[in-house]
Amino acid sequence: MPKSTRTLTVEGLGELVRELRDRGFTVIAPTVRDGAIVNAPIESIDQLPRGVGDEQDNARYRLTERTDGAYFGYAAGAQSMKPILFPADELIWRGRKDAAGTFSVDRDPSAGDAPFALFGVRGCDLKAIAIHDHILQGRGFKDAHYGARRAGSFVVSVTCGDPAGTCFCASVGTGPRPSEGYDLSLTEVIAGTSHTFVVDVGTDRGEAVLDAIGAGVAADADLAAADEIAKDAAIKMGRDLNTNGLKYLMYANAESPHWDDVASRCLSCTNCTLVCPTCFCTSVEDMSDLTGEEASRHRVWDSCFSEDFSYIHGGSVRESSRSRYRQWITHKLAAWEDQFGMTGCVGCGRCITWCPVGIDITAEAAALRGTPSIARK
Repeated sequence: MPKSTRTLTVEGLGELVRELRDRGFTVIAPTVRDGAIVNAPIESIDQLPRGVGDEQDNARYRLTERTDGAYFGYAAGAQSMKPILFPADELIWRGRKDAAGTFSVDRDPSAGDAPFALFGVRGCDLKAIAIHDHILQGRGFKDAHYGARRAGSFVVSVTCGDPAGTCFCASVGTGPRPSEGYDLSLTEVIAGTSHTFVVDVGTDRGEAVLDAIGAGVAADADLAAADEIAKDAAIKMGRDLNTNGLKYLMYANAESPHWDDVASRCLSCTNCTLVCPTCFCTSVEDMSDLTGEEASRHRVWDSCFSEDFSYIHGGSVRESSRSRYRQWITHKLAAWEDQFGMTGCVGCGRCITWCPVGIDITAEAAALRGTPSIARK
């Protein structure tokens, strides 16, 4: 439950961004680039995708024009906040040889432009951050690089009022309205000429930021409008995922002939894992210059769809597309729960949108269950 609920005007939204920047945060927010909505540093709300919507379905992503001037009138962007907190290429160490021939190594993790204000985070992506917090910071061995970027971050989440055809966050309980893990959470309310933001306050520092910019107190009508937007969005989800007994369903179908059908379509391109906000598989690359005076080691994103990913002496453990897709979906929907105590899927639908052949995780799970999938749009 929120600590309190406030309201902001459009001008107040701009003041919120300015206040966060004045407090030393690098504000990372959705913006339009190269025909897609991506997360990048912004300086003002003029850089947000105002009046931009989207169409998403199997292997389809298109931006559209809205007439209502909404700032958050689209669904999940091309990427979550994962590349900000867990970059695709992370320097682990760099070594240099000085004039005397002594080789010195720098191992300090870089936080980049942290602390970050993560602005406009959808409920699905907010849950993905919580999953990474647990896996990368909440267990026996902590990821220093992730921790340096995550430390002190300020989260402004947003209710997804217009989900895409590939969204199913309501099925897995991560949205459309964020419920926890935020400092502030916005619900954009547009009614006629009125354009406001209902703001759920999650932390004391979130309250302090709103006090600094003079945010108003929400009335009962504001609360009702925000609730109605969230309820309507849940009904408009483009996909459903039946989670009843899903873990046991996946385990029981380890040798299902259905994996051959999936393999006949899967390109093993790794797109689904690269856009997934919870996948965190990596590999290590060593580099050196031609003179031998500098060397570095990098952690880079990898994917279980790559044959080399499961390579050990003698060959790859999972040589076929059949086995690699089965590994991915079973880990995501079943083994992840045994391993980490939670599901590995947050219902963002990106793996459906960005699969070039339109493979649908909800449809594949339904096929194993022997029931038709539900695509509402």
